[in-house]
Amino acid sequence: MKTFLVLDKTNKKKLPEHLHSADIRNPDALIEFFLEQYTKKGDLVIDIFAGFGTTLFVAEKLERIPYGIEYNSSRVSYIKSELRHKENIVHGDSRILDTFKFPKMDFAFSSPPYMHELDQEYYALTNYSTSGTYEQYLGELQKIYLDLKKYLKPNAVVVIEISNIKRKGKEITTLAWDVAKTISKVLYFEGEVIIGWKGEPSEEGIYGYGYDHSYCMVFQNK
Repeated sequence: MKTFLVLDKTNKKKLPEHLHSADIRNPDALIEFFLEQYTKKGDLVIDIFAGFGTTLFVAEKLERIPYGIEYNSSRVSYIKSELRHKENIVHGDSRILDTFKFPKMDFAFSSPPYMHELDQEYYALTNYSTSGTYEQYLGELQKIYLDLKKYLKPNAVVVIEISNIKRKGKEITTLAWDVAKTISKVLYFEGEVIIGWKGEPSEEGIYGYGYDHSYCMVFQNK
């Protein structure tokens, strides 16, 4: 498998106007690459941080069966309005993943909400609506992926799209590496794929968070 990709950071679906300001979607091409690498038609695919539903929409287009969980009710309403398998998107909190009822999955792809270690007043896993620490974030993320194992078939692959965070006037948070280290305690770490993003550079980088690249961390349920 390629360990370095360069992709346009674009999406085919247009979001409703009221969701434009929070558009942080992964491009369709990224999801397509990993679905074609690790799944086949009819396989079950889950995104436990569904966001705006890109993983689910691409999975459906490629004739996979999508499932997802999303904390934000407006995003869930949007996904339901566009998805054929409407019953497979759940409005809920992934921190209680073990209480949901899902079948065994062939593949999981997610980009968890990002958290800078100095931004304790904005806790990522509550859609930035409460306060919380970076250590709490990593601990709860580990529990989420431990709970995800309950819904994974043996040897199912899990991909996490993540980036480090570099902000002007603040120290760098090695989020991607911290998440990889944390999740590797509950899932077997296969390695990373570096994603380079095309576009116009800015202070925040082409990708955002100060960078022109991110990582897809690949794990397996061994």
